[in-house]
Amino acid sequence: MILFERYIGTTMLKGTGTSLVVMVVLLVFFGLIDESEDVGQGNYELGDAFLVALLSAPRYVFEVFPVAALMGSLIGLGAMGEHGELTAMRGSGFSLRQIILAVLKTGLLMMLAVFLFGEFVAPASEQWGEQHRTEQLEEKVTLKTRYGFWARDGQAFVNIRSILPGTRLEDIFVYEFDDTRQLKLATYAVSAEHRGDHWLMREIRQSEISEEGVRQRRLASARWESILDPGLLNAVVIRPTMLPITELLNYVQVMRRSKLSSIEYEVAFWLKVATPLATMVMLFVAIPFVLAHQRHVSMGQRVFLGLVLGMAFYLLSRGMSYVAVVYEVNPMVSALAPAMFFLLIGFSVLHRVR
Repeated sequence: MILFERYIGTTMLKGTGTSLVVMVVLLVFFGLIDESEDVGQGNYELGDAFLVALLSAPRYVFEVFPVAALMGSLIGLGAMGEHGELTAMRGSGFSLRQIILAVLKTGLLMMLAVFLFGEFVAPASEQWGEQHRTEQLEEKVTLKTRYGFWARDGQAFVNIRSILPGTRLEDIFVYEFDDTRQLKLATYAVSAEHRGDHWLMREIRQSEISEEGVRQRRLASARWESILDPGLLNAVVIRPTMLPITELLNYVQVMRRSKLSSIEYEVAFWLKVATPLATMVMLFVAIPFVLAHQRHVSMGQRVFLGLVLGMAFYLLSRGMSYVAVVYEVNPMVSALAPAMFFLLIGFSVLHRVR
């Protein structure tokens, strides 16, 4: 029985891997076409566009993994059914329940893999790509680290710990240097908002450094002239769906504390939870569709079925997330509803082939 489970798992993994590679390559190609529109601006060249498109690949892997799992399972299990292997397994005592368990065991490994990928690989890759793109287009040196966003602004260095929607910043540190590269002024502001052609800082503490010593002062607000425009800051901020779960929770808390709407980040949080679960659901859905037509469906028909079901799931998931943001529907419900809907479809078809 263990040998049968390993064979089913290996077949599914091969099919999923092949489907995933094909889908990601196509998405990277389309991404390269999109990026090529900016070639020639600033220092942005074709090599930069290719690098940015390539660094988007981990994001595509995470987003389309459930669809690839569905297609891979339909192809892999379908080939086994077409060759009579599933019938032989059931004839030798390997029940339908055991086939489902074998599929779900492999699904657990896939679910763990896609979760870790979405937490550690995709966000870092997306960050590097956006940072490189911004530096080449804007011709400004920027850096995103665990300590926030860093940029050079003339003879000053700026560190922003939180960049929130609506051109709002929190925890801003500005270090200004003189011509001899000596620190002359250190400024901290609790928050800042963009007002037309400038920023308005609030709750400011400054330390002015000179040969006579350090002078400190506090200001309720002050105008801040800076080359850092909202477009540049938005470009280096990773989209909510690609933030790690811990950072999403932190953003939700910060925005609630600032009395801003956090619905977009709550939806992204539940999408991060739902994507690995959706992978399991897609694997389960593949089983009854394969068993219902083991010998009467060609490879091309299985691929087409996988594309139709996969695109339907992908569009439904994205549509529900937009509905949740616009109409403030419960984020957990909107994120899990597509997977639950397809799970019901799977049980319905499975009931007919028992």
